[in-house]
Amino acid sequence: MDVNAIRQQFPILNQNVNGHPLVYLDSSATSQKPLSVISAMEDYYKFDNSNVHRGVHTLGNRATDKYEGAREKVRNFINAESASQVIFTRGTTTSINTVAYSYGRSNLTEGDEILITPMEHHSNIIPWQQTAKATGATLKYLPLQSDGTIDLVDVKEAITNKTKIVAIMHVSNVLGTINPIKQIAQIAHENGAVMLVDGAQGVPHLKVDVQDLDCDFYAFSGHKMCGPTGIGVLYGKRELLDNMEPVEFGGEMIDFVNLYDSTWKELPWKFEGGTPIIAGAIGLGAAIDFLNDIGLENIEEHESKLALYAMKQLRTIDGLTIYGPDDRAGLITFNLNDVHPHDTATVLDSEGIAVRAGHHCAQPLMKWLDVTATARASFYLYNTEEEIDRLVDGLNKTKEYFGDVF
Repeated sequence: MDVNAIRQQFPILNQNVNGHPLVYLDSSATSQKPLSVISAMEDYYKFDNSNVHRGVHTLGNRATDKYEGAREKVRNFINAESASQVIFTRGTTTSINTVAYSYGRSNLTEGDEILITPMEHHSNIIPWQQTAKATGATLKYLPLQSDGTIDLVDVKEAITNKTKIVAIMHVSNVLGTINPIKQIAQIAHENGAVMLVDGAQGVPHLKVDVQDLDCDFYAFSGHKMCGPTGIGVLYGKRELLDNMEPVEFGGEMIDFVNLYDSTWKELPWKFEGGTPIIAGAIGLGAAIDFLNDIGLENIEEHESKLALYAMKQLRTIDGLTIYGPDDRAGLITFNLNDVHPHDTATVLDSEGIAVRAGHHCAQPLMKWLDVTATARASFYLYNTEEEIDRLVDGLNKTKEYFGDVF
């Protein structure tokens, strides 16, 4: 894997920020986009711009072919059985909300339980809070180990015949924890529950096979995997999706409309009301091509090496606390003594280094960690060990700047 050659495909990385070469360590928030993705979307608008499915003219047919071609690329990328199980949404948040509203509110009653974890992103907490309130179901939290991992013994104790939905993230956007999704799904199914996976941090970095995981739903976003913003995917098992009602109504998702009643199209289109996100889907398809050319196994290996190197280097800094397990995905969340993470990020930005600071849309996890916020450096296929060295230098400068707290 030639990282220098890969970097040439990302023009945004070739710039100075505040007088320094940019070091972009915020891919968990959103990844950068390669030229092939930008060009694919530009070409659609230049040469094929038309609505899909509805027309018979040449531009409409070309746009439809590209849009549905992108769906097939997603199907292959996650190894779904059928392209009809791939629903395009605005992102992970919309995908999870679709399941919570359409499946959750129709299948839960008082006394049922929804099981999630304290490490979840708000997008996988709030929809279930609202679903519990609407149905009378109970929202239940799986305990975490001291390093922020899940123990399968706890899973077996927490999932009972009352459990109807288990909703857990594949990879923590704060701790870097890679959760044992396949094993949790098996335990859920043994107890008659369905399993939803928040894959926002999983799909960009790991080879995901939804049939092997045997999850019932899997949600992810394009913008974290070199694709554009505003496009995401909901995968679901066909028997579940077939029995779910749409959550958006209007054009595109209908079969027949009468004055007082209507019928819906078959999967996946019954969940894609209105003009779809055509350019976004085409861009996502181009991102999948790009990632496939490099190889998810190569990306995972590269990020693992970066994480190990970063852990080793960051641990040389006195007063720096790292959160999460040693075995992790390619991100590190930390705090520097009593320096507020926003101040840490500001000093790093003055050195051209972009990291994320705040609660990372995971306030329950911040409370579990007993902090108000943290800083986070996240790595992707275009990052290097030299950039991690720059991060370490920047953190040492931060220590010098706030020397009175050390």
